[in-house]
Amino acid sequence: MDLDGTFSWEGRRIAWGRAGSGPAVVFCHGTPWSSWLWRPFAEALSTDFTVYLWDMPGYGRSSKDPGHPVDFGTQADAFAALVAHWGLERPHVVAHDYGGAVSLRAYLVRDVRYASLLLADVVAIPPSGSPFFRLVKQHPDVLSQVPPYIHEALVRAYIGNAAHRELRADDLAALVEPWLGEEGQPAFYRQIAAYDERFLAENEALLDRIDIPVSVLWGAEDGWIPVATGERLAAGIPGATFTLVEGAGHLIQLDAPVALATALRAWLTAQNA
Repeated sequence: MDLDGTFSWEGRRIAWGRAGSGPAVVFCHGTPWSSWLWRPFAEALSTDFTVYLWDMPGYGRSSKDPGHPVDFGTQADAFAALVAHWGLERPHVVAHDYGGAVSLRAYLVRDVRYASLLLADVVAIPPSGSPFFRLVKQHPDVLSQVPPYIHEALVRAYIGNAAHRELRADDLAALVEPWLGEEGQPAFYRQIAAYDERFLAENEALLDRIDIPVSVLWGAEDGWIPVATGERLAAGIPGATFTLVEGAGHLIQLDAPVALATALRAWLTAQNA
């Protein structure tokens, strides 16, 4: 499934792709990831659903202009505009990591309507951030200037730490590649510097307004965001379910692909029964 579509929004170029037929399902990625993580799951579901992938501005194949903000509020605005561009009225939304905060804000603040929401190891409520993330947040300008070979080593170690199992070499390379080079390196530190927990606090204060089916999945071995945070998130959403996925870390897509694919199809099938 290719990101062969382009949406221009406020000077940004947002790469997106669509496949299949049936009820609409939109996948939202997080940081430092891209839609690449969701691609195999979207492709598998495209036999029964119309699936949509997109890279947030500043990520993946979308534009990485240093003058464009990449905070949660901006990304939620971009997502709201993209959903309108697609002409979707009530899509199902599946989110991971930052995608959780973005999709929740689009729903709670920008009034984008969904049919259902599945949140997998999401950044959605405070606190959040691994020790390395917090270090970069404190010193983004210094770290953005390290030599490229040191930067690549840092990114490889950081991404590898998100998984419970050792990542395959080609998977790790695919996740690291967007953050290399003259454009990718500063963009990596810029998106961490833009992290603002205020948006997460606002999300948490509004969780009781959610009136759609919500499923929260969490890797039992998530070393970036504790299971207790996922449980608190689910408890704050009326009627939400919480499911622990054994053997999975924060990169649930690569740690437990079968369990995740099974949960996704079961959830979406039940919502369309």
